[in-house]
Amino acid sequence: MLIGLIPTAWAIGALGGLMIGLAAASFLLINGRIMGASGILGGLIDGSGQDNPGERTAFLAGLIGVPALLVALGHDAPMHLTGNVTLLAIAGLLVGVGTRMANGCTSGHGVVGIARLSIRGIVATLAYLLAGFITMAVGRHVLGII
Repeated sequence: MLIGLIPTAWAIGALGGLMIGLAAASFLLINGRIMGASGILGGLIDGSGQDNPGERTAFLAGLIGVPALLVALGHDAPMHLTGNVTLLAIAGLLVGVGTRMANGCTSGHGVVGIARLSIRGIVATLAYLLAGFITMAVGRHVLGII
């Protein structure tokens, strides 16, 4: 199992961050476009990505398929937040709405935008981090649902 090869949890996080950063840099270098998962998905849904639907589909298939394959191969992916599927579905929908409102997501604004010192990316990242902090604080300490 992968966790047995890497001694600490921080190393797993660092490896994941490195992989995301390399993927974002490669996408920008090869395609000349920002690797924003919400923009890639949104372009398929709203039709604005008709110039490269195969590339978008392949990106999303990898984004969803690789973790699913790892779980199928027996790699554990524990979640320590909540087991409430309804709450997770609502949260996912709200994140989707937020990324469309912000014209980007964590991969576009947070990873690529901050790396490029984009003011828009930095402000968007600070805004969604603040929104997440407030949501967790209210959900956990006020409403008791998380």
